[in-house]
Amino acid sequence: MIRRFLLPGSRRSGAIGGVALGLLLATTATAQPLYPLPDPDPFYAAPADLAAHEAGDVLGVRALPALAIFPAATVTLVKFRSTDSHGAPIAATTTVLTPFARQPGGPLLSYQHFINALGTGCAISHKLYSDDLNLVATTPILNVALAQGWTVALPDHLGPQFALGAARLGGHVVLDGIRAVKRLPALAVEHSPAVMAGYSGGGLATAWAAALQPAYAPELKLAGAAIGGAPMNLMTMAETLGLDRHPSFGLAMAAAIGLEREYPDRLPTSSYLNPRGLAVAQDMANSCSNDILTAGVDGSAREYLDNTSIVDSREARSVVEENSLELYPGMPENPILEWHSPKDQQIPLGAIENTVRRWCAAGVRVQTVLVPSVELPSALEHLAPAVLGAPAVLLWLEGRARGELAPTNC
Repeated sequence: MIRRFLLPGSRRSGAIGGVALGLLLATTATAQPLYPLPDPDPFYAAPADLAAHEAGDVLGVRALPALAIFPAATVTLVKFRSTDSHGAPIAATTTVLTPFARQPGGPLLSYQHFINALGTGCAISHKLYSDDLNLVATTPILNVALAQGWTVALPDHLGPQFALGAARLGGHVVLDGIRAVKRLPALAVEHSPAVMAGYSGGGLATAWAAALQPAYAPELKLAGAAIGGAPMNLMTMAETLGLDRHPSFGLAMAAAIGLEREYPDRLPTSSYLNPRGLAVAQDMANSCSNDILTAGVDGSAREYLDNTSIVDSREARSVVEENSLELYPGMPENPILEWHSPKDQQIPLGAIENTVRRWCAAGVRVQTVLVPSVELPSALEHLAPAVLGAPAVLLWLEGRARGELAPTNC
């Protein structure tokens, strides 16, 4: 008998960039994926005629209450049609902050927050109205953009099933969110220059959006993309993690659960967990990052798997590789700013360097900024550049919005 395990969700916050554990998987499922509980708000549900809509079509609009953290802006929730990793239609959402000083044609910034979570309650559109301290890292740069008259869009880039690790999906949601916002006359950004930015998992969604745009949204002209601390190769991260205990194992396991949600036939994670591993997975299934980290702290694949021989699954590896941007042959058309700490131990820096080198060789105007290291615990060493690099990122985005030639240090 097939069982579907679901637990009530946590509402705690997201934290650092995601990692993948796709190596845990094989090819024949005996249990269903651990899907999240549906959002109780019917606004988030897909309409019955979803398939009749084109990517980027607006499916619903809702005015939201004012936000204390963004006091000079109105808030609008936009539901739109996007596409999953297999070409099927999905409904997605983005939260739009419109400054009181908005001028028609002023810049549009799509900012991808670092949401490493598995529960629908962890969506940025919900967390904005919580006491989420992780928003502190990005609130200042967004308030500066708003003060300059920029519109800011904050997409829920993990999609409706919160498929953490499915990075291509994130790129689709980001691009379709920009399309949708531009199609709403009331938001006055139809003719606005559009730029993107994001850090960690949000940086990965930004990077995939930039790389996918020429093929997925060729009509959408982007002025630039700022990508910070992005895990450009999930396969490398999984191999580095290995089978032994790790303080951040919870995020790796969450990524394996998220990838299963997007690729249930190719990555049946739940089918290969032992009772202990399945209990931890159930505990994570509707959680946000802080709870995920706690549930999986110092765990390991060796402890949670029935049989570690499945790490050699070619099918599983292929899915993780498909979501590793270092291995994607497509190139961005817009300029890129890439920033990170040279001492970041949470992400494979070689994958960033290889990706940038390949983009430079193809003629992409890339500027790499190395944020000075500070003496912090390794997890904070990963997070710090999101704040420390913000001034340079905003200056770079301003130049792209003005149409200036992007600097490069290729």
